[in-house]
Amino acid sequence: MSEDFGDIRIAELRTRRDLRAFLDLPGTIHRNDPRWIPPLRSEIRKILDRRRNPFFDHGEACYWLAWRGGVPVGRISAQINRLHLDIHQDATGNFGFIEAIDDAAVFTGLLNTAERWLRERGMARVIGPYSLSINDEIGLPVSGADTPPVIGMPYAPPYYARHLEAAGYRKAKDVHALTFEVNGDIREVDRLERVTARLTADRRFRVRPIDRRRFKAEMRAAIEIYNDAWSDNWGFVPVTAREVESLIETVRPIIDRRYVLLGELDGKLEGIFVTLPNLNEMIGDLDGRLLPFGWAKLLWRLKTRPFKSGRVVLAGVRKAHRNSLVSPALLSWMMAHTIRTCRAHGMERLEFSWVIEDNTRSMALCQRAGGRVYKTYRIFGKDLA
Repeated sequence: MSEDFGDIRIAELRTRRDLRAFLDLPGTIHRNDPRWIPPLRSEIRKILDRRRNPFFDHGEACYWLAWRGGVPVGRISAQINRLHLDIHQDATGNFGFIEAIDDAAVFTGLLNTAERWLRERGMARVIGPYSLSINDEIGLPVSGADTPPVIGMPYAPPYYARHLEAAGYRKAKDVHALTFEVNGDIREVDRLERVTARLTADRRFRVRPIDRRRFKAEMRAAIEIYNDAWSDNWGFVPVTAREVESLIETVRPIIDRRYVLLGELDGKLEGIFVTLPNLNEMIGDLDGRLLPFGWAKLLWRLKTRPFKSGRVVLAGVRKAHRNSLVSPALLSWMMAHTIRTCRAHGMERLEFSWVIEDNTRSMALCQRAGGRVYKTYRIFGKDLA
């Protein structure tokens, strides 16, 4: 199915050639932008694949390319997450994977196509970009986009947000990325550890790295904590059992057990603090391709180059402890432990992302530890009247 918008044709992906064009397009648009890091194409293929991505156990999606004169100039997805609908009952769908040249007509054609697809399926509102769910890459940078993104965070030049606003999209929610200079003022780390010392003196608390011998079981337990800790957050959708298994296989090759911390109270797992090394440091010049030689280059770099930065991707304590001292004690202890581990192994910078703008507890904890907001990503919304 295709539709024309002046000299622009918006066509649904049908063939392998279409898929290659969909994957190639960001490289064409951002080729001369030093801030852009080409994502691994194999990972994007996996996300888009209706047979391999567990999202499609409870969701549906459609993908389009915008063509002008036989040349692809834009792309977009539209998707419906039935888990979101079951939880939030808000008739809201999503758009994502948006990439386009700096041309209002291209953005308008892509967005109109995605909106119509969602409207035909009963959706009354659209928010995004989600690629594909809130547990994947979300938002567009609206501040701090002058530096490359870390692993799992999106990048777009400023004109993307401008064209969305011109098409009637408005802020639905902002999320923040905070940065920590690991070699900064260590007094903040000392203070965090003093705060927790009073509560850990009786040995009821314990923080430990993940057990590699029980990696899968412990990662499943960690995601269970995440699902509980985040369940009241804006837009929350749980990570399903199949999504957990897919996530484990994705992160296992790069994860370092020293940066996956489990917090226990009286021997029971109550908190998690998961940091991933910033793989974007290693893949920037691979053009997103691991074949034929990308794998060899990546493996060599992983063995010989220490990571200079990392990203805290999961952090939380069971919500039963939300209004007690257990939650700040465990999170403070795990954060201080992580910062000290980073310092000991040559990591210079840590990003905590993302944090929803109205999550005042997490924002305060990060800032007390010396973190500062340096990037803001915006989720846009529009009513489908």
